[in-house]
Amino acid sequence: MLQESRLHRIRALLATLGHVSTERIIKELGVSRETARRDIIELEALGAARRVHGGLMSLTAEPEPPLMVRSEVRAREKRAIARAAARLLTPGQTLFIDAGSTTTMLAEELRTMSGLTIITNSLQAALKLSAAEEGEQLNNSIILLGGAMLAGAQETRGELTVAEIYRYRADVAMLSPTGVDSKNGASSFHPYEAAIARAMVHQAARSILLADHSKLGVSSRMQYARPEQIALLVTDSGAAGVQAFASLETALPQVVMA
Repeated sequence: MLQESRLHRIRALLATLGHVSTERIIKELGVSRETARRDIIELEALGAARRVHGGLMSLTAEPEPPLMVRSEVRAREKRAIARAAARLLTPGQTLFIDAGSTTTMLAEELRTMSGLTIITNSLQAALKLSAAEEGEQLNNSIILLGGAMLAGAQETRGELTVAEIYRYRADVAMLSPTGVDSKNGASSFHPYEAAIARAMVHQAARSILLADHSKLGVSSRMQYARPEQIALLVTDSGAAGVQAFASLETALPQVVMA
């Protein structure tokens, strides 16, 4: 394959994913690591992408920072949201939880509850929910979804994860979006995150969004739930000062301010 064709295909991947790893380039194009490295350098020289550790990043991409970083940002607001969300649940329910900083805090809150079945692709959430002495009985039933993992990932992802979600039905999907907007609904930056959230919305009787005020009025790259698919939004008190909050209150059936 000519370099021009390879560069075109890599650019197409970047346009879709925002970030492409060296391993993905090798697999998708069927080239050697050295060829992939040369193409990465060439795309950066052309000003078409930015070289990062392990691959390329689109110049227009604005992904969320890593989970450990997000957990430290607006931690007080996220904790309040998690506590308010936990109060919406009752024993006997089955719920989906996706991978996010707010839903990880929710998992911590759910440890004090009992009788729940919690299905998640988040390793951090699963670990917090199952934190106990060996042999000790857990208050809730925890199901960790299988799937692929990448270096540094704290979640399972991919087609296997989505397929597993479709094996279950849940009373509630509790999701932490990148953004929520009155016209576009809930969205995520990465396609794989949106695919998981979309499947959870489809398989749950109702969907609840956990989003601090910085996410209100924001539309990210991949929509996964229309406004009419969202039963309830839980946000923090800072939402009162956000211009988009009024339109969200009108568009959604219920909004809870923690």
